[in-house]
Amino acid sequence: MDGSTPGEGLPIVVGVDGSPQSILALRWANKLAGPLHATIKAVTAWNMEVMYGPYLASDGRSEAQEVLSQALVDAFGDDKPEGLIAECLRGQSARMLIEEAKSAQMLILGSRGHGGFAGMLLGSVSSACAAHASCPVLVVHAEEDADAGPRLETKVSERQGADEPAGNI
Repeated sequence: MDGSTPGEGLPIVVGVDGSPQSILALRWANKLAGPLHATIKAVTAWNMEVMYGPYLASDGRSEAQEVLSQALVDAFGDDKPEGLIAECLRGQSARMLIEEAKSAQMLILGSRGHGGFAGMLLGSVSSACAAHASCPVLVVHAEEDADAGPRLETKVSERQGADEPAGNI
């Protein structure tokens, strides 16, 4: 072996919507970037339907850029990772992230972002990305412990009977 990491030089793409889970996803990307020899590409996708009339004050781009900028501050403060790329893309979130994953060595997402229903373990965007991305996908589920930094909790379920099928994961 030559000692290189598969995908070395390709970025880690992080889906950002400003939710606490996406902030945690950014922190995990920062933690993994060094060992993977990767830069971080933070992506916010926005999509506004075309509207006519006096009620359209914005097409959503400036709000998306504001969400992305604030998320980067929340995740990193003034100490942003070297080589960080921040990008706002117009389009449906899952579709844009799956496209970005084509040129990434990893995609990191929060399990639920803004718009997730209470009680859902995996949101529609993270489900779609996990199913269709062409690179490994890390879905962050845990809350951040302020003292310990980013962490993941493993949930283990026990089977009721030995003869029951394991089921799909």
